[in-house]
Amino acid sequence: MALKKLNQFLKFDFEEFSKGKVYQTIGTSEWKDYETKAHMGVKVEALIAKDNTPYKQKEGEHVTNAFEKITFKIRKAASIPVGSWVMPVNAVAVVYGDYRNQLSVTADDIRTIQKSN
Repeated sequence: MALKKLNQFLKFDFEEFSKGKVYQTIGTSEWKDYETKAHMGVKVEALIAKDNTPYKQKEGEHVTNAFEKITFKIRKAASIPVGSWVMPVNAVAVVYGDYRNQLSVTADDIRTIQKSN
């Protein structure tokens, strides 16, 4: 038996995922609804510039998401300079894809954060 709609009961803890990470902007573009083409907000493309998140790993395995791209869909106008360190505000993330290795992140806003050494 194959159960249906199980995905709606899975929750992704974006706040926990973001611990130990620094997101750096690499570009912005308009976010449009796929079907209606209506303006939804702004997509902020970022790079995971630092990833110090402690992942569960097998012996001898080294896991990192450093230098992977991530897109934040922001529900309002946002002007973020390329190279800024950012953090989405009230982010909600959903895992998707055949291999469950894609992340869709929407947020109310995005804020720049101070760079630290």
